[in-house]
Amino acid sequence: MNYNSLASEIIKLVGGTQNVASLTHCATRLRFKLKDNKKAKKAELEKVDGVLSIVESGGQFQVVIGNEVPYVYKEINKMGNFGGGFDSENSQKGNLTSRIFEVISGSFHPLLGALAGSGMLKAVLAVLTMLHLLSPKSGTYLILSAAGNAVFYFLPILLGITISNKLGANPYVGGAIGAALLEPNFTGLIAGKTTTFIGLPVVLMDYSASVFPIFIAISIFAVLERFLKKVIHKDVQMFLVPMLSLMIMVPVTAMVFGPIGVYVGNAIGAGVAFLSGKSGILTGAVMGAAWTFLTVLGLHWGLVPIILANLAKGGDPIIAMAAAAPFAQMGLAFGVFLRTKDKKLKTLSGSTLLPGILSGVTEPIIYGLLLRYRRTIPYVIISGAVGGAINGFFGVKQLVFAFPSVVTIPAFSPIIIHIISMAVAFGCSALLTITLGFDDKKKASEVREKEAVVAQEPLVNKISISSPTTGEVIPLEQVSDETFAKEIMGKGIAVMPSEGRIVSPVDGKIQMIFKTKHAIGILSEDGAEILIHIGIDTVKLEGKHFTAHVKDGDIIKKGDLLVEFDKDAIIAEGYQIVTPVIITNSANYLDVLAKDIKVVKEGEALLTIV
Repeated sequence: MNYNSLASEIIKLVGGTQNVASLTHCATRLRFKLKDNKKAKKAELEKVDGVLSIVESGGQFQVVIGNEVPYVYKEINKMGNFGGGFDSENSQKGNLTSRIFEVISGSFHPLLGALAGSGMLKAVLAVLTMLHLLSPKSGTYLILSAAGNAVFYFLPILLGITISNKLGANPYVGGAIGAALLEPNFTGLIAGKTTTFIGLPVVLMDYSASVFPIFIAISIFAVLERFLKKVIHKDVQMFLVPMLSLMIMVPVTAMVFGPIGVYVGNAIGAGVAFLSGKSGILTGAVMGAAWTFLTVLGLHWGLVPIILANLAKGGDPIIAMAAAAPFAQMGLAFGVFLRTKDKKLKTLSGSTLLPGILSGVTEPIIYGLLLRYRRTIPYVIISGAVGGAINGFFGVKQLVFAFPSVVTIPAFSPIIIHIISMAVAFGCSALLTITLGFDDKKKASEVREKEAVVAQEPLVNKISISSPTTGEVIPLEQVSDETFAKEIMGKGIAVMPSEGRIVSPVDGKIQMIFKTKHAIGILSEDGAEILIHIGIDTVKLEGKHFTAHVKDGDIIKKGDLLVEFDKDAIIAEGYQIVTPVIITNSANYLDVLAKDIKVVKEGEALLTIV
């Protein structure tokens, strides 16, 4: 491949160097941020020899090249010196709606553990007081209550930090802006309802546990800080930028952004209450049916500020109606557990069910069962709709923030109706799964027949590729990145790692390990080119949470440790860790067949190349 020629053609068809605002690359693609996407000739680019596909996502114009992307990037960068290297999440832009959801999601993810833990603690306290095992006036209760309430009361401070981080502003100044709204001298003024600032009236409100005011304030602060850094000399920026930011943002937030945010939150909450009052059954059915897919798309985070605002006013109906969805997912896992005779699938379904029951974490069910056995999707939709409709009709509300689970049932009121609703959602989903089944028998049969033909053909040369990690096996078509799902990079399979390590699946040589350490290219002794891509969009972590144990050109043996990674930290940052294993030169072979297994151990056979 002539990299210079390909680079020139790509630059011409994206609108020339003058249309490129910045350029980065990951393991497989060039990631352009264009000044005007309309100037790019997508159809013509897709026809260029060396370009595998074009993807427009997250405000980026992505040109999929494959393993040779670093060489093409190098040639393009010579033409325009667009800056360097790997993609940064903070630089991405998309349409306004997607950016808002991205900021909300990215701001709540770091607080997820604290919110969930505090909510669980409040639920436990509710159970203890309900059973009269603990007095609400006792010192023990008050101390534990303080532990459970703290994250919610001081939410403006914590969000001030996380939103600032997400927007690239100083997180501690952002936290200080939130803290100012809770500072005793400020809260002491609230009894008077109004006060003045340099002669201007200030409407005073209680900002504890509020969400919208700090989102608005920090969004403006991020813009202000960038402006101040442009106009203030670097030698005095350290103290002058934070000082001016606080002097400007705290009063403006108290006078303008704070009241607006409170009113917006109240209006949205009132809107939800109005819809529930008009037709609780319909509202609940829609929420129960849709919540699973809002979760898959990450859009459920957009409702969290509304939920928290409702909780601050005494109770939230949204999560009460949506709670039917995770219970329907748990019912699916229970149905699969009872119906299947496959020991590995029974273990998988049982292991995904337990976290859901105890903590409300159902992502393993969604990605491990629901999206794998797609004929079960209607089961979850129907069951979630029925359960949500019951809670919506009877006006069930969540009283403290907690993920819907068996343990957190006391967080909902009236509790008996909620128990009935969740039992209906769980039971309906389980019954549908047991009665109607879950597996695509035709597809499974075709795979087995194909493997049987290969196994019986002695003249066919077969190459075995072992698994680089231990975990759940996922068909490539179910990977959320269409470059892998559509086999644009080549045929293969994906594994959801249960351990944070990647070993060599073959004897061979390291062709390339990316600077971000999230992707490794291997050339086997048999000539197979293998790409192991740890996670989806993990290039944005820029190497954070990854440790490489090899370098380009290293000779490796099957089982050698290649990369270690902190899977929990990566998930906490909001990234999937599903790991595609791709044969990038699939075109050189008759076929690439995945083993018909659900779970694989490190070193076990995973792929057969024919």
